Amino acid sequence: MDLTDLKLPKGVVGLATGAGAIYLLYKAIKAGMNSHSSDASASPVCIARLAIERERHGKDSGELRRLLNSLENKQDEYSKGMILHSITRCVYLLEAEASTCTFEDIRLVGSLLDDKDNSVKIQALNALKAFSGIRKFRLKIQEHSIKVLELISTVWDSELHIAGLRLLNGLPLPDFAHPQLRRVMPSLMEILQTDSILAQVQAVRLLSHLAQKNDLLYDILNCQVHSNFLNLFQSTQPGSLLFEVLVFAERLSEGRSSPHYRAVNWQYNEQSLHEALFGDESRLADRLLALVIHPEEEKIPFNVFSLLSCQF
Repeated sequence: MDLTDLKLPKGVVGLATGAGAIYLLYKAIKAGMNSHSSDASASPVCIARLAIERERHGKDSGELRRLLNSLENKQDEYSKGMILHSITRCVYLLEAEASTCTFEDIRLVGSLLDDKDNSVKIQALNALKAFSGIRKFRLKIQEHSIKVLELISTVWDSELHIAGLRLLNGLPLPDFAHPQLRRVMPSLMEILQTDSILAQVQAVRLLSHLAQKNDLLYDILNCQVHSNFLNLFQSTQPGSLLFEVLVFAERLSEGRSSPHYRAVNWQYNEQSLHEALFGDESRLADRLLALVIHPEEEKIPFNVFSLLSCQF
């Protein structure tokens, strides 16, 4: 999208006189370049104008409250998705107004995770992610973690996976979610082996975090993986994914070495992640050596060397 396509109102440009206002305008432009919304009244530029005016005059625009109120009314699937999309923008651009929202507002947005339309679910996840940046809502949003895990494991949609995993990665997962986490572990491992880079990165970040939980480590290591799992440890992978995969492997290695884990004689299935990474027939050491001698040294994360030391 060309910037001229945004049709910036002259009033917005005129208002953007301070550093904070210019930053808001920049955020709006960036949001507009990534948006396909045809709802001009909820465009990022319009919301940025409201944010700039609020900064200047200290008054709430009322836009976020209007959107939340309209969400309570019966809407078609498309309208619900567009309203949620606009709510997400408002939370980011009108943070002070978002802070005045209530737990009932969070409940309302969270209730749309049960909508029959996947696109509405995705927009609801994005809105909850935006609200999670406000401290007072984090515990309330955390209550939806079980539902989010259920969606990730039952709806095979990469956009939903990305939105759900981004939300989970931004929240402290409560202990009461661990039984559900065990059930969805195979799905997380399957997402890691898809061809959606963004979903893979989010999945492995969550798995890396869970690998540090003593009561979940075996469940992760005993997950079944594809025969080509070690292809993730190649220099041809995007740098963001390669780095996260190496961090994941390092944390698994550290967990296996802990006294708590070594105190039990664990048994793994032949196609398990443990066998792929640490079994007698594993070729992980060869993959790590290939990374070390690869000419594009700047792509090689530091933790390759610590992993190699564990392999030999």
